[in-house]
Amino acid sequence: MPARPPEPSIASLRDAPGDGDSLAQYWTFYWAVAAAQLARWLPLKPARVLDLSGATSQSAAQAASAGHSVLQVLDPHLGGPRVNGRPRPLPPRPGAARKPIPGTIRKVIAESSSLSFLADASTDAVIAEGRVLSRHLVTESAVGEIARVLRPGGRVLLSVDSLTLGMALLAEQNYWAHLSDVPSAEVVLVPWPDGTITRCFGAEQLRELLTEAGLEVEWIRPRTVLSPSTVEHVLTGSPRSLTRLVRTEVTSPLGDESLGIHLLASAIRPHP
Repeated sequence: MPARPPEPSIASLRDAPGDGDSLAQYWTFYWAVAAAQLARWLPLKPARVLDLSGATSQSAAQAASAGHSVLQVLDPHLGGPRVNGRPRPLPPRPGAARKPIPGTIRKVIAESSSLSFLADASTDAVIAEGRVLSRHLVTESAVGEIARVLRPGGRVLLSVDSLTLGMALLAEQNYWAHLSDVPSAEVVLVPWPDGTITRCFGAEQLRELLTEAGLEVEWIRPRTVLSPSTVEHVLTGSPRSLTRLVRTEVTSPLGDESLGIHLLASAIRPHP
């Protein structure tokens, strides 16, 4: 077996897959875990699914392939397409069926933080993957809209940047004064080297956010528990171990939510 590589810094994990090859195997593992977690979470019966995860996410396609009717929101403010330079809903195609069709995806260009084009309690499930809620700095408003459009008993799956990642980014950029304020801050906004800003959450902050929106938290966990160095070490020595690693990650008991660069949460809108 090759020697175990040194543990990469948390801040080095901020880069998207494809920005470098040093963690290519870890990112392959990461997205395989994300797909497995979504597969376990999706409703068992055909449902109306709202996907807010953005154009680069595979969650809408995965939900549709599982037999669900998916409405995919492409937010132009988060890198999605624009219509005539401005965000607005795409008109329905002539002759398109009004009733949701299982196994299909309908796309709409709109702000994912304002779902005014959807009626109350009109959706069975909402997927907000790809850290989309961390990119909405007023996350309370976005989560409130998600709770509004969910039917009683409907569920939301979401991922956000963790405080672990946020603190690593602050340290990487020598924001020591800001770093010392993190433990007492109610809202943690973190600048990235590319000039963007995201909102980072601890497990309790995320739980409070969802609860105040009227949702019941089912669980909160890190996206991955296995460290990048462990994943790289195992896959370098045995590339066929990916399936086993993913199964280990997905079936592992819920542990310390503070681990990892991203937090994953599931919540339900309770019946009145």
